[in-house]
Amino acid sequence: MSDPYPDQISALARWSLIQALWPPALVAAISIAHSLVAPEAYGSSLAIVARLAAIAGAGAVLAVSAILFFDALLFRLMASYEDEQKGGAAVDDILARMRLKPVPPQTRSLANRAAGTRRLVRLQRVALTVFIVALGLPLLAVAA
Repeated sequence: MSDPYPDQISALARWSLIQALWPPALVAAISIAHSLVAPEAYGSSLAIVARLAAIAGAGAVLAVSAILFFDALLFRLMASYEDEQKGGAAVDDILARMRLKPVPPQTRSLANRAAGTRRLVRLQRVALTVFIVALGLPLLAVAA
């Protein structure tokens, strides 16, 4: 029976990369379209606050996307090792050398690492929702 680790880690690396790339592209496309369609929607103080919230949401999307991209690279590194234990140890070593995380007493499992990435994706979705809703509020006020 073959080891499922290489396929699992490669799929996780691909998924993380996709999750890192499409939300910033969507933020850019929506921002461009919004500035072309509704430049007059920002006269009130509510609209200014909404615009600031949208900027914060966009910034959060970009920040989390950068972390997800880094995660994808770390998963690719893990995939270059023959088993989960060695790949996880290599990632932990790199994170410790970069002073991003201390060396854990025990190497984290792939499931644990994947759960952390899923938490980041949920956070990214919340930030994307804040961005979209905040951009839409002034448009609703203008339409009313």
